[in-house]
Amino acid sequence: MKTIVTKEAPIPKGHYAQGIIAGGLLFISGQLPLDPGTGNLVAGGIEEQARQAFENLLAVVRAAGGSKEQVVKVTVYIPDISQWNTVNRIYGECFGNHKPARSVVPTRELHYGAFLEVEAIAWMGNPSE
Repeated sequence: MKTIVTKEAPIPKGHYAQGIIAGGLLFISGQLPLDPGTGNLVAGGIEEQARQAFENLLAVVRAAGGSKEQVVKVTVYIPDISQWNTVNRIYGECFGNHKPARSVVPTRELHYGAFLEVEAIAWMGNPSE
């Protein structure tokens, strides 16, 4: 196993790694919309928070030597499902033509009052496999 650490995503405040590579897969821990520089929740609403959370997630993928095209599964936790259309739009902008498998989980409130949290699994082998 290999632990992935990057300053381009928020440094964990708890007992977990940003990402772990095992068996050719990168498991990316839940990413909140925190500014990597300050560790604070980004200002703004759901749109700003969604952009930051997905950027944090992709920063871990890049730190592992991967790209967004290697992301195979994304889970989005969202306390206000009425915001889903906005999150889905930002998700589409983030991944472009690549369409990973995805789950959306309506949940109760998230840490720091965040509007969403995202986690993912990426394949670190040959992207065409």
